[in-house]
Amino acid sequence: GKNMVSIAVATAVAGIIVGSVTLTGIGLVLAEVIDNLSGGYILSVLFMTAFVSLVLGMGLPTTANYIVMAALTAPIIMELAANNGYVIPIIAAHMFVFYFGILADDTPPVGMAAYAAAGIAKADPLLTGFTAFWYSIRTSVLPFMFIYNTQLLLIGINSVPEFVIVVVFAVIASLLFVAAS
Repeated sequence: GKNMVSIAVATAVAGIIVGSVTLTGIGLVLAEVIDNLSGGYILSVLFMTAFVSLVLGMGLPTTANYIVMAALTAPIIMELAANNGYVIPIIAAHMFVFYFGILADDTPPVGMAAYAAAGIAKADPLLTGFTAFWYSIRTSVLPFMFIYNTQLLLIGINSVPEFVIVVVFAVIASLLFVAAS
C-alpha cells in the first residue's frame, strides 16, 4: 500500500499534465511546430522530439515520465513519420521517448537522480550532474538505433542464429561506443 501511494501520486500528476496539454491544445501545436521545423526529415523529427522529451521529462518520476512521454511525444513521431512515408513500429517510438524522458533525470539543470547521488556522496551536485550526463551519452544513441534498426527490439527476427548475431553485434557496438566515450 505504501509503495502504491507514490505511484498513484505520480500518475495523478502526469494525468494533470497530460490533461492540461490536451485541453489547451499545446500537443497539437507542438506536433505542428516540430513538423514545420523538421522539413519532413525523420532524423530532424527525432532530434526535436528527443529535445522535447528531455525538457518535459525533467523532474518527473519514471512512471509519470513515461505516461507524459507516451501521451505527448510518441504520437508526434508516429504521425510525422507516417506523413513522410516512414514506417516506425509503435514500440520503437515509445522506447525512443521513454529513453529520452529517463535521460532527463541525468540532465542538468534539474538532474534529480544526479543531485540525489551527489547528496549521498557529499559531492558537488552540478559536477555530478555533468559527469552523469557525460557518462550517459551512450544512452542517447541507443534510441536512434531502435528507430533505424528495429531488430534490437526483436522485431523481424525469424531464427535463433539471427537473434544471436543481433545480440552479439549490439553488445560489441555498445562496448566500442563506451570505450570511445
